[in-house]
Amino acid sequence: MSTSTLDLLEYDDQIAKRAQWEAFEFTALGDGDVEVVNDSHEEADDHTYTVHVEGGIPSDCTCPAWEYQPGACKHMVAVAIREPVLEAASREQPVRADGGTATLDSFTTEDTDEGKCWCDDSDFPCFGCYNDGRRDLPG
Repeated sequence: MSTSTLDLLEYDDQIAKRAQWEAFEFTALGDGDVEVVNDSHEEADDHTYTVHVEGGIPSDCTCPAWEYQPGACKHMVAVAIREPVLEAASREQPVRADGGTATLDSFTTEDTDEGKCWCDDSDFPCFGCYNDGRRDLPG
């Protein structure tokens, strides 16, 4: 995860928590676009949006929150905190983030160095680390 990317986005703690905990699927569509599907909802197709990445930074989203609320939405932060997804979005040709579907469960300690997780550089644990008891919620 690129801390500098997150430093460039304005978001609050609630957005950060939701970006880490909700069950997102990502597909890099090419031209800097990432399809983000929120499988936390029963009707996931009704919660599918496109995040555009410009220069390695999520710049906008097609969701209502991005249009009507200040700062980055949870979809933009969700893309920013998952380095493989962010890197795939920066490629010119359409690819899937992990060769298939990238989900929150794809980015747990099993995918990184022994004992390390992508959420270690964040104030909030990912669901896998929290669920396994490796990290607690702040405060």
